[in-house]
Amino acid sequence: MIKVLFICHGNICRSPMAEFVFRDMVQKRGLSDQFHIASAATSSEEIGNPVHYGTTNKLKAYGISTKGKYAVQLKKKDYKEYDYLLGMEYRNIRNIDRIIGSDPEHKVHMLLDFSDHPRDIADPWYTGNFDRTYDDVLEGCEGFLNYLISKGKVQLD
Repeated sequence: MIKVLFICHGNICRSPMAEFVFRDMVQKRGLSDQFHIASAATSSEEIGNPVHYGTTNKLKAYGISTKGKYAVQLKKKDYKEYDYLLGMEYRNIRNIDRIIGSDPEHKVHMLLDFSDHPRDIADPWYTGNFDRTYDDVLEGCEGFLNYLISKGKVQLD
């Protein structure tokens, strides 16, 4: 089982978007039984709050529900529990490192590091552009899944 934790600042916009997009992606490929997928925040600002309506509405357009998801905070113990901790931007990586202490197993990456054009995913909380965030998240999730397949970590039928 591959355990993936998507991480952003508040866990209401980008990281839950990535969580649900990736979950939908692996489900459609019949790979769900090989993954445990979740998301978390580096801050405590939104803990307990539901997914932002901009993310919810964007994903609903693709038939993806975020029902039942509430913001949770990254904890130091998550480093041991997950195989990949994927931040949405450089500031997330810096805060992940602060929370977990160190990354001796090289589990921490930016999501778009798995794409052909590594970069930050802009926070739609500030930009208001959930379309652009979705495109970036989709690009990152596709790249990440392709990476796992190319490394033989995912069993294809």
